[in-house]
Amino acid sequence: MEESLPEALSTERIDGYVDLRSYGAIGDGRTVALIALDGAIDWMPVPSLGSIPVFARLLDGEDGGAIELAPSDPFTVTRRYLPGSNVLETTFTTATGRARITDALVTGVAGRLPWLELARRVDGLEGSVHFRWRVAPGTRFARSSPWVEQTTHGKVIRIDGVTIAVKGSDHGPRGGGPRGLQGSFTTSAESRHLLIVAGTADEPLHLPDAASTDRTIDRTIQNWQLWSSEFSYDGPWADAVQRSALALKLLIYSPTGSIAAAATTSLPESMSGGKNWDYRYAWVRDLAYTVNALIRFGLREETHAAVSWLLTTIKEHGPELHIFYTLDGDTPPEVELLDAPGWRGVGPVAIGNPAKSQLQLGIYGDLFVTMRRYVEAGNLLDAETGRLLASVADRASDAWRQRDSGMWELEELRHYTSSKMGCWMALDSAVALCELGQIPGNSERWKSERDAIRDWIEKHCWSEKRQAWVAWPGAEELDASVLLHAPSGFDRGKRMSTTIDALREELGRGPLLYRYTGAEREEGTFVACAFWMASALACVGRQEEATELLDGLVALGNDVGLYSEMMDADDHSFLGNLPQGLSHLALITAAITIEELSR
Repeated sequence: MEESLPEALSTERIDGYVDLRSYGAIGDGRTVALIALDGAIDWMPVPSLGSIPVFARLLDGEDGGAIELAPSDPFTVTRRYLPGSNVLETTFTTATGRARITDALVTGVAGRLPWLELARRVDGLEGSVHFRWRVAPGTRFARSSPWVEQTTHGKVIRIDGVTIAVKGSDHGPRGGGPRGLQGSFTTSAESRHLLIVAGTADEPLHLPDAASTDRTIDRTIQNWQLWSSEFSYDGPWADAVQRSALALKLLIYSPTGSIAAAATTSLPESMSGGKNWDYRYAWVRDLAYTVNALIRFGLREETHAAVSWLLTTIKEHGPELHIFYTLDGDTPPEVELLDAPGWRGVGPVAIGNPAKSQLQLGIYGDLFVTMRRYVEAGNLLDAETGRLLASVADRASDAWRQRDSGMWELEELRHYTSSKMGCWMALDSAVALCELGQIPGNSERWKSERDAIRDWIEKHCWSEKRQAWVAWPGAEELDASVLLHAPSGFDRGKRMSTTIDALREELGRGPLLYRYTGAEREEGTFVACAFWMASALACVGRQEEATELLDGLVALGNDVGLYSEMMDADDHSFLGNLPQGLSHLALITAAITIEELSR
């Protein structure tokens, strides 16, 4: 069944831009494409997600580049993901007929293709619909100019080492100027046309065959559905959970097993600008939550790949932990501001993230809970990893006393409450792993420091006046990240319950939640925080409230079930990068937590 679009969504473009809620996402394990309601692909890095994109109208309405495919006459739209897949199906209806586009970044017989291949299959359903298409790479943020080159195998587009070929069936390029290719065709009942865009960077390009790609689309659908059939979750909100798991799968970078925090860079957290960061990196925090979700789904391969990537990367760049790494396992570059206006002119556009050099103590908890869940799922750590984790536990035993930037990457160093709770979680998991024989050493010191952390938090971070865990000792401010430590087991009692009430009163806006006191002056509500609230409510025994809240939050995804990082508190428009892994992870965790605790 196709999903009707909410009234707030439209296909209107303003200076080349559409609402962020307009986007559906497809991917192949190496990159992600964002498809707007009008059929245009406004974001697609080639060849990899971390590349400077050649199609980036998302951030540069004039020169960013796009792949357009839509009826030439006025139309209405419905769309859906094909069940159990990341293949998007969009149906256009005009005054003369109806046609359907099936969009996929296709995979091969043995999995991900060594080149990028976008397949857009157009099936005529009723009457006739005249379509126009255009493939026009952008300037890669004013770095280079694309040009069309005639080869012995037809025209290709080249831009700074990237080669783009456009192939199809029953149509072909008819002009497009020196920097792009374009064409048109007309559907009829039961007709079929294909538009195929293939690309590589700094290597030869395989030119696709339309008939073969047509079959590959069906194989790609089957591959996605086979992956989805491995899920072991069939509880409440199953459809939303599966869609979120599929969204997370888009962010898993198959060449290494790392997991991107989001598929985009520089989408604004506030319409006043300034908070525009690159999230195409692998945060240890996000990977920890993802591994937890994958384990609960019974998905073995992705779990092992992510854990192995993380450990290999830490060993290579240690001994100190970085809060995030590149998808290839390197330390991230310095921040570079690019020459582009940003979505709807709200810049800046950046590569990199300034948080790379920060101290965030919560990362110790993220690492150890990942390893603990991995072992408890029936896996075994090698001796070198055991020694590594023992040394990290020793460092956490000292480091917890330091000030840090907190989970929210804040500039002012403080003794953030949730950071201390993360260190408690790290040492609690280290003790458990030691007792299971997975890491060497004597756990007595870790036990002692774990208990000292709890005593310190209870003494310094609780406010009798506010009846809440405050953001840091002596503060009146609140921080929604403490909600993570109901599921962690630090507090599932009365104090967490009254903290929930304080957070909802001060930071809540309907079902949504701001990150911390004062955030409403700087940004939208943070989607993951609202889902954390639902999980915390269940952990403190408030099941009915948790269920009601999650029902409301599930309804706030876009028409195909995707979530961005943030939402406007008033009209629920999307803000921040998307699809945002942390938002989808928080949905999954909330659903599973509520279901498990209601048994």
